[in-house]
Amino acid sequence: MDLGILRDTKLEHVPGTAPLSELGREVYNTSGVDSSILKHDPSGTVILVPQPSDSPNDPYNWSRAKKERFTIAFAFGCGAVGAVGPLLGAAFVELATEFDVPLSTFISGVQGGLLVAIAFGSLICNTLAVKYGKRPIYLITTIGLVVTCFWAAVAKSFISLVAARVIQGFCMGPLEALVPASIADVWFVHERGFRTSIFNLGVLGGINLAQPIAGAIIQYGSYKIAFYSMGGAFGLTFLLILLWMPETAFDRANARSVNLDVGSNNILRELKIVHKMDDKHIEDGEDNSLPATDTVSPPASEETPYTWMREMLPYGGYVNHVSFWNTLLRPFAMLGSPAVMWATLLFTTCISWLVGISITLSHIFSAPPYSFSVIGVGCTNLSSFVASLLGTLAAGPLIDGIVRKMSLRNGGTFEPEFRLPIMVTYVLFTATGFFAWGQSSYTQNPWPVPVIVGLGFINFGIQLGTTGVVAYVVDCHREKSGECFAVMNFVKNLFAFGLSMYLNDWVSVQGVRNVFFIWGGITIGVSLLTIPMYIYGKRARSWTHRHNIAGKA
Repeated sequence: MDLGILRDTKLEHVPGTAPLSELGREVYNTSGVDSSILKHDPSGTVILVPQPSDSPNDPYNWSRAKKERFTIAFAFGCGAVGAVGPLLGAAFVELATEFDVPLSTFISGVQGGLLVAIAFGSLICNTLAVKYGKRPIYLITTIGLVVTCFWAAVAKSFISLVAARVIQGFCMGPLEALVPASIADVWFVHERGFRTSIFNLGVLGGINLAQPIAGAIIQYGSYKIAFYSMGGAFGLTFLLILLWMPETAFDRANARSVNLDVGSNNILRELKIVHKMDDKHIEDGEDNSLPATDTVSPPASEETPYTWMREMLPYGGYVNHVSFWNTLLRPFAMLGSPAVMWATLLFTTCISWLVGISITLSHIFSAPPYSFSVIGVGCTNLSSFVASLLGTLAAGPLIDGIVRKMSLRNGGTFEPEFRLPIMVTYVLFTATGFFAWGQSSYTQNPWPVPVIVGLGFINFGIQLGTTGVVAYVVDCHREKSGECFAVMNFVKNLFAFGLSMYLNDWVSVQGVRNVFFIWGGITIGVSLLTIPMYIYGKRARSWTHRHNIAGKA
């Protein structure tokens, strides 16, 4: 066992496993190839995984400044998308009265319809992104978000408002499902943890800040102004995507790059395949410990770097000649991967609990003994935002730091399962937060107890947990990460939709304490599945590769 992870005896190299430092040359590289022939980070101590190609247009070869601008753009866009869902949450009761519909009908329409549309939008937009690249999908759907925000603001009837929200949900799909795949397109393994936490902060921060800001706008203005403001935010998102998010789809199969993390061959064989070494150096039994200059000195790329104007084109002409229907169905095949099944269960419960909280806040804090105003209900989420921000600051150093330390202890070899120890913090903080909130609401403690302690612990734990889940899936299935997150979002949003249909009635019948105690228990139960996932994860990745799960539709 390698730090508690069972070894696999079926494959020469299990996809996902990769060298992360010079220390890996004896453990990972059993063929005797000097690891100095591989590309490293500027410090020269960390092997770059994936290995970038020689092309100047490979996103892995972008400048640091360009990559950080890319990160800022998707972080802002994800924040805006996160804010759309709970935008009206602080005023559900008042708006249901204004539109003259029952509260449950109003919530199932404007919230439930949105969630179902996100589910299907994630699948369809991922399919289009695989075929035509991510950039045009980001741009078109962002325009759709601008239009639907203005539409919702001028809607005269409940039906019109629901229709705007449904189309809005469809357009939200890419900035929820495609961004983790974009992160994998741009950042190396040892850098993804922090960028993934930025993605989660954008989504969770948007969710948490929407209600205090929108609550104030609605109370002192109207919900129409809130939608107009969101339309302006998406207008800015469109400009950031246009200027700072070039296309990341890149044909690495023909780019002379070594697949350290997705292939089943060892390093030497990958080098033979990529660089077409002379047959006399690759015969079985021959000494392959050749100098770097004799084995891997590919000619410098003669490819012309894209001009700025070329990168600014909304669509650069990328086409992947795959079947639309095959690509549409492939995400469901990814559920055959134990890693994706585990991640879907954790991701669904993580995010759905937050959706559930946003739905019940108005129900809980508008009633005695709290009797909060609309703006007061919204401000309860400030605690959640601060906790998510603290979780982001902790997630990057924790997750990437743990990966580096465990890789060094493992002889320099990285395993995706090294992302999973962070889940201990998820179960401790999140479950404790649910129990604290349920009990304090039952005993009617002063509002700081459920709001600061309960919501704070829940959101701090969820920020760490979702970051670990997302990073693990990307490391296990980098080339199919878009499909993975499409199906994860599909399942998560359908589950959240079902939750929205009966949650307020559930709270009314059983009480806040029982509901949140059940959530805390479910959180502990599903989190315990991380233990076998860690132990058997490498064998699960081997099984997935040998049975060609990712290649089936």
